Amino acid sequence: MGRLEEVIKKIEPLDVEAMKLAGERQDSLTKPQGSLGMLEELSIKLAGIQRTPRPKIEKKVIFTLAGDHGVVEEGVSAYPQEVTPQMVYNFLHGGAAINVLARHAGARVVVVDMGVAADIEAEGCVNKKVGYGTRNIAREPAMTREQAVEAIEAGIEVFEEEFRRRGVDLAGVGDMGIGNTTPSAAICAAITGKAPEEVTGRGTGIGEEAWRRKVAVVKRALRVNRPNASDAIDVLAKVGGFEIAGIAGVILASAAHRVAVLIDGFIATAGALIAGELAPLARDYMLASHLSQEAGHRAMLEHLSLRPLLNLNLRLGEGTGAALAMHIVEASVRIINEMATFAEAGVSERVE
Repeated sequence: MGRLEEVIKKIEPLDVEAMKLAGERQDSLTKPQGSLGMLEELSIKLAGIQRTPRPKIEKKVIFTLAGDHGVVEEGVSAYPQEVTPQMVYNFLHGGAAINVLARHAGARVVVVDMGVAADIEAEGCVNKKVGYGTRNIAREPAMTREQAVEAIEAGIEVFEEEFRRRGVDLAGVGDMGIGNTTPSAAICAAITGKAPEEVTGRGTGIGEEAWRRKVAVVKRALRVNRPNASDAIDVLAKVGGFEIAGIAGVILASAAHRVAVLIDGFIATAGALIAGELAPLARDYMLASHLSQEAGHRAMLEHLSLRPLLNLNLRLGEGTGAALAMHIVEASVRIINEMATFAEAGVSERVE
């Protein structure tokens, strides 16, 4: 049995008894039942994930995975490919949006080179490079099936190494890679069955003509490669990306280790689609951080039955939405652990 299969086999259903006890505690806190809405729902879900009615969050980590894409040859991005390694260095030096928002959330940032089309020569970058960028999906498969599995397993390794070394109570996944909204749209269309026009957005802010070209590229990628929607590895290999595969691996490993994982925007959710198809139980460990401005993000979240915590018109990626949503998730845990019950506070309960 390969590493991927081993991890999938370790993913278990949520703990129903822990969720029941957490729900009972929520109903006994000094507030009308259900009045804290999704905060109550989150704490109960976290109880099921962590298998305790009193979940905790102390060690927060954002995994930002980077990779390049051969499809940039088709003019689908407003930025040149060299921006990918430049931004990776920015992450490593602490100057990007994800660094600012992660510091604000008290989270560590783990930067991973999954397939940047250049060597990253800087301390602190986790090197899991599967290749120097994918091939052009408008003309041929992005990668081989073996590379797809290798990249997912590399993501699993990234999570497990961090889990063993420093611990993880709450994970977030984000991305970096010029051109990566195009493979993400192709993955979305292949798995959800939506038309490319419905799920292809403007990425880095391209104009109308470039958007039409991008839609045509997604259509061509699907026509040339014919990904099998019932085989997530096939979809990933034919129209995906190395960082998308790595994100899927991080998600699967998080679920196997009973850690909730905040999914960032469009690209991260493409990775979540792959993970959810490979291991349907992994969906129970996913939390949708926000609703992206990217056209296909809503379709992805609906396919995964996930409800976003925030809607701030974000479309940056990097894990920024996941970092922001960590505040909400941590608030839900503080409520269930720190708020007094009616009995503890000496407050009269509701009269029927």
